[in-house]
Amino acid sequence: MSTTLMTGRPEERDGRTLLVIEREFRAPVDDVWAACTDPARMERWIGTWSGDPGAGSVTFRMTAEGDDVPAEEMDVLACEPPHRFAVRSREPQPFSEDGSGERAVWEMELELEETGGVTSLRFVQVLAPGSTGVDMAASTGPGWDYYLDRLVAAVSGDDIAAIDWEAYAPGSSHYRQLFG
Repeated sequence: MSTTLMTGRPEERDGRTLLVIEREFRAPVDDVWAACTDPARMERWIGTWSGDPGAGSVTFRMTAEGDDVPAEEMDVLACEPPHRFAVRSREPQPFSEDGSGERAVWEMELELEETGGVTSLRFVQVLAPGSTGVDMAASTGPGWDYYLDRLVAAVSGDDIAAIDWEAYAPGSSHYRQLFG
């Protein structure tokens, strides 16, 4: 089994540690925004949502994880089309592969910027403090690399099914070392 390059890095903002992962698209910002926010287009690479973001919350379900994954209530912290979208889970979410063990509130944002026909996407996840944040980065980092590569494939029209999770799974040691 080959291992896919892990691309996330740590950053600090307002005393909090962040996991930051970036991708570039040869597509207009409006197209990438739609792929990240339109429920039908999102379902191709990660999941879908329902509700009214203008009311401050949505219900999100990661359909790419299987049929039995429960929906999660997410508070919408920012929605500034087509450049920024931020959410936070209402309930602490598991971050181990089997769904057991530690849980933390997930706070994430997408930032998009287009320059010269290339759209840059910056994904940010706020990590829990201390060793819990290291465990969180090790657990979620490979998954976000996987999902963002699926997004790249969805926007470019490539075969999303060709992106194999097994190539990403070993990346947890990279994130543990990087954030440890």
